[in-house]
Amino acid sequence: MKIGLFFGTFNPIHIGHLTIGNHMVEHSDLDQVWFVVTPQSPFKQKSSLLDNHQRLEMVYLATKDYDKLRPCDIEFGLKQPNYTIDTLTYLEEKYPEHEFALIMGEDNLKSLHKWKNYELILDHYAIYVYPRISNGTRPERFKNHPKIFTVSAPIMELSSTFIRNEINEGRNIRPMLPEHVWHYIDEMNFYR
Repeated sequence: MKIGLFFGTFNPIHIGHLTIGNHMVEHSDLDQVWFVVTPQSPFKQKSSLLDNHQRLEMVYLATKDYDKLRPCDIEFGLKQPNYTIDTLTYLEEKYPEHEFALIMGEDNLKSLHKWKNYELILDHYAIYVYPRISNGTRPERFKNHPKIFTVSAPIMELSSTFIRNEINEGRNIRPMLPEHVWHYIDEMNFYR
């Protein structure tokens, strides 16, 4: 089974994340997309970042009605700070029956060369890229790379920061969130 790994803080997960994940699994050779919740660094206390398990719960609530989308807490148990190559190595050891690939926004390609062991990632893993409005041009070193695939997912300029700010201002953002996630945020009084 080929698994696309979609990393993020998901603070909170919103319909843009779900749309991209679902589009990737429906319009590529990926069998599933795992939403890998990035843990809060113990060295960086950020008041707007909810607890790891609260964010994982929101990803679970958002994906529970989708057979091909799954929450993933694999990084919670790994040494911090964590690097993508370490997560990939661990996942390969834990799930040798799966093939893993990365999902990222096109803008993230600009800094890929700064990632730990990025050459090793490119040698062993496919990268599925979705477009962004503010993307600019793809770095020359990654143009026509045999392991980088562009999937023309719908472009949605929606961010978790925007959603948190809107909630804090008392505005209705219900249409921007999966229904179960909206109820959870409202019930728990998050981001106010």
